[in-house]
Amino acid sequence: MGLLSRNPMRSREPRRPKLPLYRSVIQSHAPASPTKERYSDDEYSTCESESEDTDYSSSSSRRASRKSSSSISSGAALMASKKKRNAYSMRRPARRYLCRLPNRMMRYLCIGMMATIIFFIYSLVRASQIENQRIAKGQLSHKPPELPPPWESFNFLKRYYGGVRTVVPFAENVPEYPRLEDEGPYNVSRMQQASDKEAVPELGKAPASKPFNDYHGSALPKATDRIHECFLDGDDSVKVPAIHYLDGRPAGFPDNTIGSYELLSLPEDICFERFGRYGPYGYGYPIAAGGLGIGENGDTEGSEDVWKSSQKVEWLKVDWAEAQQRCYKKNADKYKPLVHRPSPPQGFYIGDKLADASLERRSEDAAEPHTPENPDTQQPKANSEEPTTESDSTKPTGDLPRTAIVVRCWDEFLWKEESVMNLRALIAELSLASGGRYDVHLLVQVRNDARHPIWADDETYRAHIVNSVPGEFVGISTLWSETQMLATYQGIHDLWTRGPDLPVHGSYRGLQMAMQHFAYNHPEYDYFWQWEMDIRYTGHYYDLLTKLERWAKEQPRKGIWERNARFYIPYVHGSWEDFKQMARVQTEHGTVSADNIWEKVPGATKSSTEPHQKALGEESIWGPKRPVDQQDWFEIEQDPVPPTTYERDKYKWGVGEEAELITLSPIFDPEGTSWKLADDITGYNVTDGNGKPPRRAHIITASRMSRRLLLQMHRETAFKKHHAFPEMWPATVALHHGYKVVYAPHPVYVDREWPTEYMSRILNGGRNGASGGSRTSVFGDREHNMRGFTWFYNAGFSGNLYRRWLGLRVNNDGGEEFETTPDLSKNETTVGTMRGGEGRMCLPPMLLHPVKDVEIPVVHAVSEATVPESDPSA
Repeated sequence: MGLLSRNPMRSREPRRPKLPLYRSVIQSHAPASPTKERYSDDEYSTCESESEDTDYSSSSSRRASRKSSSSISSGAALMASKKKRNAYSMRRPARRYLCRLPNRMMRYLCIGMMATIIFFIYSLVRASQIENQRIAKGQLSHKPPELPPPWESFNFLKRYYGGVRTVVPFAENVPEYPRLEDEGPYNVSRMQQASDKEAVPELGKAPASKPFNDYHGSALPKATDRIHECFLDGDDSVKVPAIHYLDGRPAGFPDNTIGSYELLSLPEDICFERFGRYGPYGYGYPIAAGGLGIGENGDTEGSEDVWKSSQKVEWLKVDWAEAQQRCYKKNADKYKPLVHRPSPPQGFYIGDKLADASLERRSEDAAEPHTPENPDTQQPKANSEEPTTESDSTKPTGDLPRTAIVVRCWDEFLWKEESVMNLRALIAELSLASGGRYDVHLLVQVRNDARHPIWADDETYRAHIVNSVPGEFVGISTLWSETQMLATYQGIHDLWTRGPDLPVHGSYRGLQMAMQHFAYNHPEYDYFWQWEMDIRYTGHYYDLLTKLERWAKEQPRKGIWERNARFYIPYVHGSWEDFKQMARVQTEHGTVSADNIWEKVPGATKSSTEPHQKALGEESIWGPKRPVDQQDWFEIEQDPVPPTTYERDKYKWGVGEEAELITLSPIFDPEGTSWKLADDITGYNVTDGNGKPPRRAHIITASRMSRRLLLQMHRETAFKKHHAFPEMWPATVALHHGYKVVYAPHPVYVDREWPTEYMSRILNGGRNGASGGSRTSVFGDREHNMRGFTWFYNAGFSGNLYRRWLGLRVNNDGGEEFETTPDLSKNETTVGTMRGGEGRMCLPPMLLHPVKDVEIPVVHAVSEATVPESDPSA
């Protein structure tokens, strides 16, 4: 009957039996005890048992009294009484206990307890269901705001905004940051303090600027290189104007914390103000004179020095396609023979008019030799039977490789004056200044090719370029679209890692496809720099890229993947040799971090698909690192093979070898990180416990890729259906095939007073001191730490610094009045309380990204209005 029949909590031990008759007799003659006695192991008494014992004692006494009168002697009674006393002496005093609840009440309590537990469980389940419904509807509860990250509490640096009137020689400059610990706080400079306020730098006169062509550390071609000078016009009368620099830096200008000028041989003892940098390309003079009509406000002291050595160019008359073709034609004998395709690609092609010129010369040589005024405009003669090849026309004797700078854009891009002058600088400083070693292309995406059927009609193709790109850049433009990539690279399994609005062939996840296809169509180049419209460089572009390429070529392969994975911070790591040794030790022996703290504990070692992975330490990459499943290998016959073992190599293999990939950010292992695109790789066998293939990634797609690498990517995507996110695909293919890959540690600045040791722990907080490979990586949830840098995909400091450099106001700071007039009421303690009056800013050469939507006021020429005479008869 369960709970209603009997109480299950009652003890099942039987009651102690009543005393036998002889014991009762003895008790009757024993002295009366004032209290009831019990043994130590007796059960607790109840009210009911006490009443039963009382009845038993009274009845026993009556029976014992009758029997004692007839059969028991007084001696026996005395002996029994003595034994009884001895037995009682071994007992403890009896204890009193509370009475047990009645059975009915116990049943009610148990029922109530079970009902309470059931109700509590039901409440928890119901609350969970309600919360899930609220989350699905987006009705999230208001949580307390999270604490800001530590870096946001660091003080802003202010000497970035110093002006040209405070420029001092580089050797005399004491940077505001970073400072060694024994030199004092970060915000203390060499200038003495007065009244607990930092002194203002002495204001002088803006120094005279100098042409960068004369800079002693410039990588520009010299007379001994025998490069024929290139001009902007066909008559060789308009020279490419030189950009100008100032010796030194503004007083207190901070040092870069990441990368190195000295390592890459970049100039760090000079700076560029805006007129010296962009004045040659139309900045600072009106539209009527051929300029852009911008930059005529603010501090202009010494700006006219830029045009003393060269004339102001009417840029709207320049055709950049023809200028690049003329430049290459002059110096073609220094480069590899031009490779012609049976059908030249659509868009800008460097050999378009060279074949025509070749036919013309051959026909004229057979008749009467003479030099036409403009051979580029002559038509080939119909009776020519000679084959037209570039090797015949130019008779090349050199073997230098050539490089394409491919600037990505889209047809709806809003072209502003600042974007125009930056693209002019790219072409002039890379193509024309190099004597045709570089060509600049504009790769334009058509975002709505249903509305613009460019692949159906050639005239529509040309017309759309004219309507989308400024006239001076029409000739260097090539169109592409997502539909074109879908037709070229069919059959890719789409993982939809970023939702249905971002397919694998789209411009976000499939951007690399356009570069692959472009490289296939342009065999005349050995290397391709992929560039972006929102990248700026405050120095000379040719000087930058050639020095990056030269340094990368001299890097040995031993330990290169491990060095690539780390940020180089000279104030922490010391020299480059120290950094190389540190990377090797960390890789071989490992470091203790949150991800591997238990790895040496027995039974706690992580399982790994890498057969040679050690506890804590890692196996250095030496040669190709291919996927586990051999069915995923593709065209490996030509892959590089190490000439010796890793241990026996003396940092010789790879020295003097051109890098197949040069990146401007660390190349990290996305495995185990919180980077949201780490698993955006498709086409590989991930069954049978293989997992994802080994892969590497670098943030920001700006990089130099060899045609060999791009064609390998192209073929794997087309024939093997392999593909990955654009920031992961080039480095991953290079890893699988053993290509040489180099991260060039260019100088990067930060906007606040980071302790350098703390910065190093954050940036290289991944597995074994690298930047990736674990959940503590800076790439992923911790990327916010780099928003104050001058180089990152979503950095805010880069755009703000660039705008201030151009004389614009940012967050109510800077501007024309700040540059020209000092405010003595300010105390110089923060960026917002700088006194100003130092003139326009002057920045050393630095890469900035991203820089978007820069609006500079344009001064349009106002024609005098004709006032009609009044008509008296009206």
